[in-house]
Amino acid sequence: MSEQATIDAVGVVGCGLMGSGIAEVCARAGMNTVVVESTASAMRAGRERLGRSLLRAEQKGRIPSADQVLDRISFGTDFDALADRELVIEAIAEDEAAKTSVFTLLDRIVDSPDTILASNTSSIPIMKLAVATQRPRQVLGIHFFNPVPVLSLVELVPSLLTADEVTSRSRALVETQLGKHAIMAQDRAGFVVNALLIPFILSAIRMLESGYATAEDIDEGLVRGCAHPQGPLALADLIGLDTTAAVAQSLYEEFKEPLYAPPPLLARMVDAGLLGRKSGHGFYQY
Repeated sequence: MSEQATIDAVGVVGCGLMGSGIAEVCARAGMNTVVVESTASAMRAGRERLGRSLLRAEQKGRIPSADQVLDRISFGTDFDALADRELVIEAIAEDEAAKTSVFTLLDRIVDSPDTILASNTSSIPIMKLAVATQRPRQVLGIHFFNPVPVLSLVELVPSLLTADEVTSRSRALVETQLGKHAIMAQDRAGFVVNALLIPFILSAIRMLESGYATAEDIDEGLVRGCAHPQGPLALADLIGLDTTAAVAQSLYEEFKEPLYAPPPLLARMVDAGLLGRKSGHGFYQY
């Protein structure tokens, strides 16, 4: 198969914040897109989220028709619908066991040995997912950033076993077909962005936990003093405190550095269901 061949048939596993965003940008780029969720209720919620996002894009003049884009997307709960895809992107919760199960299932279902199996993981080493399949050369990380339709960066993360052609085709997809900017990252927990970002956020949480400053003052300091678009605690709320904690744990397990360890306050907030914007309450109320 040519490295320059375009990818026209895409599958997305998961229709949460990231999955729906990935499906949206693929469909907006003209690709036939199949989205699979684990339950009908999760699928309905994801479809509604995606529809609202497309409607906003239409109202702002970014796309001519939300309905036209939606016509390129099919939704369901049957993984067999992914059998004929050229690329499948896993975008479920940041849980290694769950992701490994998905890759084992995809390996059985997807027909073509040339199909690329990608993960949108924020931190889990790609090799752990690749070896769950019989086709590790076809597996890599394609890590988008939230909100997917807005942010241009994508991290490409080949493992030690990923074929060069798979990396090349994935880069062409990201840059030429989706119009985003790709950076290459080593297959290490956290890759580039989260390996830098998560310790920064955890430091802000520890500062709040110690009573050093209020959440508002910490965030205002970084916005007004460092020209950040938003403060680290507001960003954690946007990412999701459960996701932030999961990435931190992956980083800590890999490197055993104290700066990666999730602070007790973060763990307690996750236990309490205070997950940020997605739950309506995190370091701020929404």
